[in-house]
Amino acid sequence: MTERLRVGILSTAKINNAILTGARASAGAEVVAVASRDRGRAEAYAAEKGIPRAHGSYEALLADEAVEVVYVPLPNSMHLPWSVKALEAGKHVLCEKPLSPRAADVEAAFDAAERAGRILMEGFMWRYHPATEKVVSLVRGGAIGNLRVVRSAFGFALDPAADNVRWSSELEGGAMMDVGCYCVSALRLLAGEPERVSAELVAGGDGVDARLAGVLRFGGDVLGTFDCAFDVPYRAGIEVVGSTGTIVSLDPWHGQSPVVRILRPETDPEEVAVEAANPYAGELDDLARAVREGSSPRLGRADAVGQARTIEALYRAARDGGPIAV
Repeated sequence: MTERLRVGILSTAKINNAILTGARASAGAEVVAVASRDRGRAEAYAAEKGIPRAHGSYEALLADEAVEVVYVPLPNSMHLPWSVKALEAGKHVLCEKPLSPRAADVEAAFDAAERAGRILMEGFMWRYHPATEKVVSLVRGGAIGNLRVVRSAFGFALDPAADNVRWSSELEGGAMMDVGCYCVSALRLLAGEPERVSAELVAGGDGVDARLAGVLRFGGDVLGTFDCAFDVPYRAGIEVVGSTGTIVSLDPWHGQSPVVRILRPETDPEEVAVEAANPYAGELDDLARAVREGSSPRLGRADAVGQARTIEALYRAARDGGPIAV
């Protein structure tokens, strides 16, 4: 049996619960260490979560020879700096989405990974859910004819008075960076890289986007639209419209209650079976396979740079008030 990949986590952030649950369901990876800037907090967290090793600084975790991969769940503005530090320390890196709203910075981070001979992977776990794979296979298999329009949405209500990193421009918060990046990922997965984008936003917090909607034009005259927000009731979904029908995916981002339907004129909706799975486990297993086999993970440089380039263009379009070529 191949040795499981040994993962260390930077910080005791709440989002860690998802990756810890995924690791328990993973055949290829396990969490062996956690770091906090407060040693007592790290030790208490490690004891609570059953993690063998605790470190009182992020630097100490990067120096831990038992750690092969560093998972970076820090605030958005810290994603790339700590990813690069981990790569330079000889670690592979799984960094939570989004890596950055600047394509040049993402390119530089992957350059650092290549220099170190290590893997850098952006953590879009939703790409590993069977519901995502089912939608992609249906579209590419011609289940709804030629692709025409892709729509996606992700939003929820976030207390505007909350002391939350999502409301901080310094920490690169905002609806698109938090949840809209999933929507952008979906449009790109299904339609390719956009040629042109437009966007409008409503500001909140200290100037971040509390709500943002975008329009993307792809090759073959395919159109994409999305909206994301911190001031709406919870909503999530993907709608893929073709020349002969429509595919609807409900709960695509977390996949806790996934539903995929095909809608065609004059026929009853067709429910498509989707198996249950933990997408975080799939993400970790893919990274483990890549590390052990010396191959590439599903999500590499091209996808991450395309994602950052699109987000960068959307923010510029919202700021400048006009369409932007990507």
